[in-house]
Amino acid sequence: MFRLIANRVVSHSIRSNPNPNQSLFAINAISSHRFSSESTNPSPVAHQNHPSPLHQQHESLGRTESTTNDGHVFGGGGGGGGDRAGRGRAAAAGAGEYQEEQARVLQAALRHVVRLGWSEAAMVLGAKDVGVSPSIVGSFQRKEAALVEYFMDDCLKRLIELIDSDDELANLLQSDRIAKLVRIRLEMQAPYISKWPQALSIQAQPANIPTSFKQRAMLVDEIWHAAGDQASDIDWYAKRTALGGIYSATEIYMLTDKSPEFRDTWTFLGHRVKDAYDIGKTIQEVNS
Repeated sequence: MFRLIANRVVSHSIRSNPNPNQSLFAINAISSHRFSSESTNPSPVAHQNHPSPLHQQHESLGRTESTTNDGHVFGGGGGGGGDRAGRGRAAAAGAGEYQEEQARVLQAALRHVVRLGWSEAAMVLGAKDVGVSPSIVGSFQRKEAALVEYFMDDCLKRLIELIDSDDELANLLQSDRIAKLVRIRLEMQAPYISKWPQALSIQAQPANIPTSFKQRAMLVDEIWHAAGDQASDIDWYAKRTALGGIYSATEIYMLTDKSPEFRDTWTFLGHRVKDAYDIGKTIQEVNS
């Protein structure tokens, strides 16, 4: 069911994007075993963030249940704000292993990305901004990739903080929660949109793919936690495949969106989430 949903989402993305090559990364992300419902070797993220069904049953006593979810049409789950302990683990797992000076340099380098791209030059200026010798750039093994990965980790932390401080989130329908969180996360990339194709290219390099997929897996996992998901076993992978498809398709669409404040992108996102839930409802009705 969810592979059908993911395939439909990708088809919409390709038809809507005049540059099919930009869709390659999204398609690869969806088909990766790290999101796949057919995986026979679950990713480490799944083990870190999702205890066994028995543990989940015990921990679910502490979860906030929403009275306005969408009737589990995305394949099960529901509830309110998700598992706070799980979110803490996601944040810890997402934090890059940087020394304090390295983290300061990367944070400062982000101010130069719009002009210089995800580059050593941006990192050198970042080092100068914080009073550190530019030679520190040599301490990063995958220089440009380290900058992109730092940004991804920082966005995940900021998303978690927003989830924890948003009291209205639990009152939304599950589909609206998902759409809102995907939009919030993608809006963090808006200031860098002109340079984001370069970031995707860096993430797609063979040496960087494992970290890139792990970061995206943690992101969609976090969004499902916040949406109240309590799935386990095969359903856990299936739901994240579908959401990974929606996220990647919207991210690709955003690259060529020239509408004010990316209005067309958010309309596209809303339609893809609605499509996913409509397909889920239809399949459940056929099987019932």
